[in-house]
Parts: sequence; structure tokens; C-alpha cells
Amino acid sequence: MLVRCVPRCASKLRAPAGRTCSRPTSVQCRRFSMPSSGTPQGATTSSAAMLAPFVGELDKIAPSFKINGSQIRVLQTPTEFYETLKDKIRAAERRIFLSTLYIGKSETELITVLQQTLRVKPNVKLSILTDGLRGTREAPNPSSASLLAPLIAEFGPERVEIRMYHTPNLTGLRKKYIPKRINEGWGLQHMKLYGVDDEVILSGANLSNDYFTNRQDRYHLFSSKDIAEYFSNVHGAISSLSFLVQPADSPSGFELTWPDTNSATSPLAHPDKFVSESTTLLSGLISPKTAPLTTFDQTPAEKRDTSVYPLAQFSQLLSPDTSTELPAVTHVLKTLGSPQYVKSSWTFTAGYFNPAPSLTKLLISTASQHNTVITASPQANGFYLSPGVSGLLPGAYTLLARRFLRAVHHHKRDDAITLREWRKGTVNEPGGWTYHAKGLWVTLPENENPSISLIGSSNYTKRSYSLDLEANALIVTENEDLKKRLGDEQRWLQENTTITTRDDFAKTERRVGLKVRVAMMIVQLVGGAL
Repeated sequence: MLVRCVPRCASKLRAPAGRTCSRPTSVQCRRFSMPSSGTPQGATTSSAAMLAPFVGELDKIAPSFKINGSQIRVLQTPTEFYETLKDKIRAAERRIFLSTLYIGKSETELITVLQQTLRVKPNVKLSILTDGLRGTREAPNPSSASLLAPLIAEFGPERVEIRMYHTPNLTGLRKKYIPKRINEGWGLQHMKLYGVDDEVILSGANLSNDYFTNRQDRYHLFSSKDIAEYFSNVHGAISSLSFLVQPADSPSGFELTWPDTNSATSPLAHPDKFVSESTTLLSGLISPKTAPLTTFDQTPAEKRDTSVYPLAQFSQLLSPDTSTELPAVTHVLKTLGSPQYVKSSWTFTAGYFNPAPSLTKLLISTASQHNTVITASPQANGFYLSPGVSGLLPGAYTLLARRFLRAVHHHKRDDAITLREWRKGTVNEPGGWTYHAKGLWVTLPENENPSISLIGSSNYTKRSYSLDLEANALIVTENEDLKKRLGDEQRWLQENTTITTRDDFAKTERRVGLKVRVAMMIVQLVGGAL
């Protein structure tokens, strides 16, 4: 249930449990420096010159941090992600902050790891942010909220804070009549930030068993206090715009309240006012001119060969929309349209393949050659053979991939862009996996491995750029070891793929039925999105 707390004061942003506030100690330098002397001089000049057109504009779009490439660890498998996350939680000394779409309602092992850490380390504080629609969908049956509420009961609200975000787009009659199974189409808290002390994992993975075992995603661990602090601030800001979970003696085991210390009025009471107040809070946080950047990192300047640009897509909370992800991705792809990048290449992946129309146009328009799109086959889609309306989604994404290849052919780019479908067995059968990875890699001319990569929660869809909350990091590097590891990541994600052509989509078994097309039209008509 929802409980409104009064009175309220929206002028103050309370730091959530597990978050420490830091003031910037100096202005951060954003110029792209030359790498250390370990890189051949000829390659250095060429690489820096080719990166300059990207970096010059990116510095105007988003804040950035300069680190050494060794401070980024690329994780490969769901198991490695889960074991790393648990190890980091066990080693926590000050704070744990977890932003995710949801935590699986049966993830008792993860909850136990959190409990054990909190029990033996009284200085550790925990803050968890999930989506309110997904996190309470099953209530009064077991849900994310009922799983997490006992942590508050055991350790108290001073040490544990559980927040659930609710979109301002789903109110009134929409909220009343749209079924729970599909109401997420009107906006979600979709960020995946897993921070412990001075490190943070950015990923597209949620916190449930399939993401820990047989659902392929991407995961980058950033060992930088400055980057961790920045994303902790992002986590804290969205938490202050979210409902607070409290234990309750009720069938569901919890209640959602709107504290009077929140930074805006409730989105269910006054959605327009909520957006206005959210804009005031968030616009300064994501702007390169006003973002609260710290400078804890002591890496020598000559070894800072990698720039990390935190990107946010908060379209539903910003009016006007000053989100940074879409402008940054747009700039990267537009730059690749220049003739000097004719020998470059890119790889783009999205488990749910439905790029925003502007990105589809830009991908096709790049001068790059030998480009690859990786997406899930229907048998690797998490909604494959799902009951109800959601079971139509694999067919919808098949239709969208088919339209993409049709556009590629129309622009005579068949030789430059290849579509690959990822499949490892069949979902819900023994040994079957699903595919949920998303990202972009750019390899410069005369290079074997990517110098640019995008990691995070976004699916790069129209929905991502209008309805969901997304957090990402754009990596621009001259570090040869990091470039190789990014290249390895790009290659291993293709190990379970096969090339799919327009002829394949024309086969009888790949044709999409009328029900799928009608369902897609209905969702768009009532304001939702895939």
C-alpha cells in the first residue's frame, strides 16, 4: 500500500543510507592527454588525432574522469559477475549502494551475504534502489519489496534504506486499468549500479538467479573512488525521488511511504510538479559545468590514459530534457560518418533489438566498414513462449530486426553491416541461455581493438530515450591493454552467434503473425513503448 507522510519539505536532499557526501577538492581537467611512453610514438600520434573529434564534443556533453585503463576490469560471465559482487559486499567497510530494476524474490543467498556483512561490520550502511512497479508486482505474494523489508527490521532505518521509484507517466486511469504485467511500458527505474566503498560495477544485469547463471550480459568494474562517488550521488538523487519501503504487519509484509524529506512531491499526487522539482535536482548533477566531481584519485597525470564519461538518460524527469546519453551516442555515430573513419568499424548489441529511429539512421550512415550488430535470437529472448501478451515480444523484436536489415539494404550497406543472432540452447530448456547484453564498441582505423566503448543499462530504444531511467559510462582510451580486453569482450560475445540475413527472415518459420503487429500498434497508441 501507499502511505503519504506529512508535512513535507522538498528543498532538501537527504543523503541515503550508505552514501557519503563529498565536496569537489578542485576542478577536474577534461583534456585528453597523451598516453605513457609505453605506447609506440607513431601509434600515439595517430590514436590521439583520431580520438580528438570525439573527445572535443563529449567534454561539452557530459562530465568526465581521467583514470588509468588498469582501473577498469571487464567481467565475462554471469557467474564471474555474481561472485565478484558477493566478494565486494563481504569486503565492504563503509557503504553498499545497489541500483537495479529488481532483485529476484527468491535471492535469499544475496540477502544472506548482505546480512552477514551488516552483522559483522557495524559501520557499513546499505542503500538499495529498485523500480516500484517491478518490485511490488507480485504483492501480496512474495516480491522484491517483501524480500528486502526484513533488512530494515533487523538493522534499522539508520543503516538500511530501501527505495522504490515510480514513474510519473503512470497515474490516474492508466494506473488503475493497465494490467501489472504490461504497465512497465510507461517507464521504469532501469539503472544498474552496484557500488561498494570506492568501486562500482556498471552493467545491464539485474539481481536475480538467471543473471547470475545463464543470462549473458556485460559487466565492467571501475576501481575509482571518484567514479564510485559520482554514481553514488546519482543513486542518492533518484532515491530521494522514490518511495521508501517500510516493514509492515500486513499480508504483503511492507508498505510504501513518501517521506517529507524527499526532494519532490509524490509523482502519484502531482506528476507535473514532481517532474519540475526533479529537473531542479538532476539537471546540475549531470551537466559537465555543474556536476559534483571529486578528485580523490592519485594516479599520476602521465598515466591517465582513459576518459570515462558518466552518461544519464532521465528524460521522464527532466523538462527541458538535458539528458546526456542520447547526445553522446549521437555524437559518436555522427563523427563516424566522416570520411576519415572509412576504415573504422563498430559493433552494436542489444538483447531487445529496437534502436531508436535516429540511432538506426546514424548506424547505417557511418563511413565505417565491417560492422556488426548482435541481438538475441527468439530462443534466447527472455520472453520466448511466455504466457500472455509478453509472449508476443520475441516476434516483435524479430519484426524490428527484419526492418533494420531492409533499411540496410535500401541504403546499399549490405556489405558493411552484418546482423548476428545470439543463441545458446533454448530458454527454459536444460542448458538454455538468454541474451541481455547491450553496448557499443568503436575500433579506429589501423587499430585491431576498440578505443571507445559504451557500457550500462540502456537498450538504446525510443523507450530508453523517453520513459526509463538509464545510467551508462562511455569509455575513451589509449591504453593498449584495456583496448585488447574490450576487443576480447566484443569477440567472445560473438562466439554463440550466427549471421542472419533478409533471406532468413523470409522463411516461413520466421514470419511474424498479425497478433504481434496489432499488439505493437496498441502499445504505441496508448503511450507505451517496447
